[in-house]
Amino acid sequence: MVKKIIAAGVGLLLVGFIAIQLIPVARTNPPVVAEPAWDSPTTRAYAERACFDCHSNETKWPWYAYVAPISWQVADHVHEGREKFNISEWPSGEGDEAAEEVQEGAMPMGQYLFMHPEASLTEAEKQEFIAGLQATFGGEGGGEGEHEAGREIESHEDND
Repeated sequence: MVKKIIAAGVGLLLVGFIAIQLIPVARTNPPVVAEPAWDSPTTRAYAERACFDCHSNETKWPWYAYVAPISWQVADHVHEGREKFNISEWPSGEGDEAAEEVQEGAMPMGQYLFMHPEASLTEAEKQEFIAGLQATFGGEGGGEGEHEAGREIESHEDND
């Protein structure tokens, strides 16, 4: 009797897991409209490595972004990140806070780094990246070095 109850419970969990996979999750990559006028290709490369998945329209959606319930959290983080600061729709959001977020260790998020160790920067890379972000976006509240105009993108492939 106990084995039948356990088997039924496992069966219900399995059916529930399969059913939640049918809940739609928005995983889109809208076109890249414009990027900031980066101070250097190195700063852009660091941003691509550590920031683009959540703060651009060039998200690389990993396999687990297609498995609920993890997919819900991944999509939510990307949508929130793009809303706060979107490199692909420049000028957009709070670029002036980017250097401070990296300096404080708030970005990239720890759980992102856990799944994407390639996004982790050495201390020297981090300092170079922070200086590049400050030169590209300025500091919080604006300032010298802040680039309002971005580089418009003629055409860009959709990375769905």
